[in-house]
Amino acid sequence: MKVVQQPAGEFPQEEFPPKVPAGEKLLPFPQPVGVSYGYMAVSVSVLASGSRGNCALVATSSTRILVDAGLSGRETFKRLRALGERTEEISAILITHEHSDHVAGLQRLATKLNVPVFLTAPTHHAWSRAVRDEDGAIPELPKSEHFSAGRGFRIGDIEVMPFGIPHDAVDPVGFTFHAEGVKIGFATDLGYIPRNVPEHLRRCSVLVIESNHDLEMLRSGSYPWSVKQRVMSRVGHLSNDALAEFFSNDYDGGAEYIVLAHLSEQNNHPERARAAAEQALSGRQGLWHKRVLLATQAEVLEPIRL
Repeated sequence: MKVVQQPAGEFPQEEFPPKVPAGEKLLPFPQPVGVSYGYMAVSVSVLASGSRGNCALVATSSTRILVDAGLSGRETFKRLRALGERTEEISAILITHEHSDHVAGLQRLATKLNVPVFLTAPTHHAWSRAVRDEDGAIPELPKSEHFSAGRGFRIGDIEVMPFGIPHDAVDPVGFTFHAEGVKIGFATDLGYIPRNVPEHLRRCSVLVIESNHDLEMLRSGSYPWSVKQRVMSRVGHLSNDALAEFFSNDYDGGAEYIVLAHLSEQNNHPERARAAAEQALSGRQGLWHKRVLLATQAEVLEPIRL
């Protein structure tokens, strides 16, 4: 299995510049031996999405990538089996940022699966500091590879492009994936949508994007005011209204499927999120028929196959 660095100049300029030296090398790693894959198209599965744990699967006939590891190892394996996936066929784990709802199961999964973990160097360092034991010992990932926002690489037959996003983590990123003529975009945990994000999300067939909270529910809810301010800040989370504004003004309309993700269980309601998105899409000619799906915390989203 080959990891290939892409020339930086071929992709949109980042509003959030890379924090890892541009010359850092991504090393190749071997493809699992003795694994037999049946034919399948490109697929996207969301195992869980929300403040209690995030994990998704992007797959082709020969490569399977976990995006984030926010569930326990046991729960991740359980949900993969519910999808009919074999854990030994996972090729790699990608991490968006170091917050616990995205990395809670990382050490266990990386050790059990013995696959490379791809993350930025600052994210790796932040994760290591957070999970050190009582004696100060820092756990090691069996295999790790560092990337930087704005510089693409390849895992198996999937091209990966990380891009910077505004969130209160040390070096957060979103991803796009290209395989078999299909492009998939992931953008969650962002306080607003800067100029670089719509550029990266153009021409996606599937778009997984945050619709975290309803502003009215958040303002009147039980969270402490300091937490409300953090969620509503430019390094917090995207509201239903902010996503609707993106759909109305900056979205290119290319996705066949839109998955609303990272919905707050306390400060949002699935139908409020769906209604805001669908209303914004219906205001643009030709977009009313786009299929809007909801990723939840408790249940696996049925795979989207393209």
